[in-house]
Amino acid sequence: MPRTLLVEIVTPEQIVYTNEVAMVVVPTIDGEIGVLPLHAPLVGALKPGEVRIKFGDTTEWFAVSGGYIQVHEDKVIILADDAIIASQIDVERARQAKALAEARIAELPHGTRDEGYDDLERELRWAEVRIAVGTAH
Repeated sequence: MPRTLLVEIVTPEQIVYTNEVAMVVVPTIDGEIGVLPLHAPLVGALKPGEVRIKFGDTTEWFAVSGGYIQVHEDKVIILADDAIIASQIDVERARQAKALAEARIAELPHGTRDEGYDDLERELRWAEVRIAVGTAH
């Protein structure tokens, strides 16, 4: 039997995914990386994007809002602020969230970069990631 990785995707609210897999691909702030069994230990920051998990002939896709990845031998933990499997993404709702975030950003005084702006930017990026992953899969 081929060697596998235990992958966990965790948010502050729940464990989104746990399974033994062949490979996981994540979007880090330095680029996309793939993790196979016996990978060197690693801790890295994730950017909002798509996580691909492969096992056998099956691939599962997840949208993550950013966070961190920790790799230790045959275990990968993805700590994300938000994460959702592609099959559960409501694309229309994500489009509405994107439009709302864009409208709220447009309402801010020109050149404003306060904490509220950063929150709106995160909401916008999260909506865009859900739309991209939800429509692609």
